[in-house]
Amino acid sequence: MASFASHSEVVAEEIIPTIDFGLLLNGTPDQRSDMVQTLAKACEDWGFFMVVNHGMPDQLRDEMLEAFKTLFDLSDDEKAPYVGGHVLDPIRIGTGFNSKIDIGKCWRHYVKIFVHPEFHSVPKPLNFRDISREYSECTRAIGLELLKAIWEGLGIEEGRVREALKLDSCFQILVANLYPPYPNHDATFGFLPHSDHGLATLLYQNGVDGLQIKHKDRWVYVKPAPNSILVNTGDHLEILSNGKYKSVLHRAVLNSEVARMSVVTAIGPALDAIVEPIPDLVNEDFPAVFRGMKYRDYLEQQQSNSLAEKGALHLVRL
Repeated sequence: MASFASHSEVVAEEIIPTIDFGLLLNGTPDQRSDMVQTLAKACEDWGFFMVVNHGMPDQLRDEMLEAFKTLFDLSDDEKAPYVGGHVLDPIRIGTGFNSKIDIGKCWRHYVKIFVHPEFHSVPKPLNFRDISREYSECTRAIGLELLKAIWEGLGIEEGRVREALKLDSCFQILVANLYPPYPNHDATFGFLPHSDHGLATLLYQNGVDGLQIKHKDRWVYVKPAPNSILVNTGDHLEILSNGKYKSVLHRAVLNSEVARMSVVTAIGPALDAIVEPIPDLVNEDFPAVFRGMKYRDYLEQQQSNSLAEKGALHLVRL
């Protein structure tokens, strides 16, 4: 059984690895090579990094935050069609982690919208569709470029991975998390420790800190650089890399005075792709440590049950 962390644990402040996206795209061959190696080390040692010079307009990020804020503020009747439902419903609004199971465990409101390969949107606010479409396309482009560099760092041919994971039809979900102020903020969490399904998760927040990640058995308080995007590796990158890269445990703590809000986009394989260790990374010295499983089945199992840190990986661990 997973042992949930407590606020009494020591939280460290460390320098988070930083990836200059501009050098990955437009740097000299040597600069790109150096950045690929920095990214590889970040994925292996941390499972987490900050991305700067990513090219996403500040206005777009702010508009996306504001559109989600307006969505959260809609009446209960306007949000009712999307409350509850199945984990694979394309639009869901709820609280906690799983609204049907984890009542009261996480002080969190969320909106989850599938945006690729089929784009979905809510009708209100009226500008939500256009903003969310542009935001999703921008973050997807950044995420897929980062993944190309990750394959390069692993020594894997990009075309083979793209075909195996059917990345032209990659699954992308757009999520907003709202953590209201909580007077006794040390008594509960906004989000309990967990890892993410998929390959990579990109996060932008409203300037209120609260994200912590597990690094070398210590919780590290994340203080993002201005205008940076935070990225963590997901369970399916751990599976694909045969355990070389680890999905990172992370959690959200609360603020007693102001609300924290984050916009997250997770990028994964196509829902019908079977994810297993890439053959190039499996041999007699490093046998496969995971079995293959369809991404859709993994996602459904993880999202349908109580939060259990990285417990979902046991579904595929050999």
